[in-house]
Formats: sequence, structure tokens, C-alpha cells
Amino acid sequence: MRRNRKYRFIAILSVISLTGGVVISGFTGFQIYSAKKEEARAYLPANSREWKSAQSATSNQSTNVASGSFLGTLSIPSLKKSIKIYQGTTDKELAKGAGHYLQSVMPGISDNSVIAGHRDTVFSSLGKVNIGAYIVIKLSNGTYTYKVNRIRIVDKNDRTVIVPTQNATLTLSTCYPFIYIGSAPKRYIVVANMVLQAPDVLPLNPTPINIKNIIET
Repeated sequence: MRRNRKYRFIAILSVISLTGGVVISGFTGFQIYSAKKEEARAYLPANSREWKSAQSATSNQSTNVASGSFLGTLSIPSLKKSIKIYQGTTDKELAKGAGHYLQSVMPGISDNSVIAGHRDTVFSSLGKVNIGAYIVIKLSNGTYTYKVNRIRIVDKNDRTVIVPTQNATLTLSTCYPFIYIGSAPKRYIVVANMVLQAPDVLPLNPTPINIKNIIET
């Protein structure tokens, strides 16, 4: 009798373990599917209706633009990717593409324009962007080209990422490490300065970068 109870108990544990594994696998698969779906949507070309709505987002003061508004696109030639940009950095905006930090200026203005994106969707390849690479921001009022001059890794609460700058600066931010379960403790930061005379043909990544060599601050 005791042996039968023992076998029955083991069988129940096996069923529970199997069920738990199936549930976890299914949840993980759903998360991956959702992330890929969001990423694919963010890469779709902006349509005429979106560009028409973006015309109201050309003000120098980003606070005049309603949260959730489509602003334009962010292109990284070296990655051959173009990402939609929306006003705001809440989950709603970041689920559709990259998000422009509300308290920062619009791209093309002499100050720090901050754009964030999820590490597992639109900015999943940000670690492949090298110093010297180009980033192109297209808004309804013009196209602005930036050249990456700094890459750093900071604590998630580091506020120096959003400080004002004298020159037209673009700061891209995403969670780090790129592969991490839960809330990531760091932020991966790419800083670029606007260039007035961009080359006719933007080169690919000029200098390979090793994330391990980046100093964390």
C-alpha cells in the first residue's frame, strides 16, 4: 500500500512538473511571438496618413506635441533598418516603435534629443552600432543626420543621459544587458552629434566595437 502511494505521489509530481513546463514554454513562446510582432510593425514603412499627422509634430518644443503622435522615422544605414518614432516613452508608444522622450527637444534642434526603444524589439541590434556610424532622423519638416561619437553603459537611474547639450545631439537609450530576464539594471546609450554635411553615400560601420571594452559608469 505504501509503495502504491509512493508511486502515485511520484506520478502526480511528474504531471505537475510537465504541466508547469508546458505553461512556461507556452508563455515564453508567446512573449517571443509578441516581441517579433511588435518589431515587424515598427519596421513597416510610414504611410501618407502618418506623415500628414506628423506635420503637427515639427514644433521646436516637444511639449506641444500630443503623446502617442507619430513623429517620423529613425534609420541606421549600417543595420539597414528604419524604425518609426512616436512621441512619448510609455509602454503604449514603445510597443509601436521608438519613443521620443517628452522633456527633450525634437531632432535637429541644438540640444539633446533623447529616443528610447525596447532591447528585444526595435533596439535589439543597437549593440552593433559602432562609433563613426550614421543615424538618420526623418521628420515632416526635414531630414537630420547624426554621427555616433560615444557609446556607454550606465545605471538605469542615471539622469546624465537626458541632460541638455550645447550642440544638436541625439541620444539613443535601451535596457541592458540585451539578453536578461526581468527588469534590466543598466542602460545602453548611443550618443551622436548632428552633421551639417553628410556624405552622399553613408558608409557602413567603420570601426568594430567590443561591448566588453565599454566602460560602465
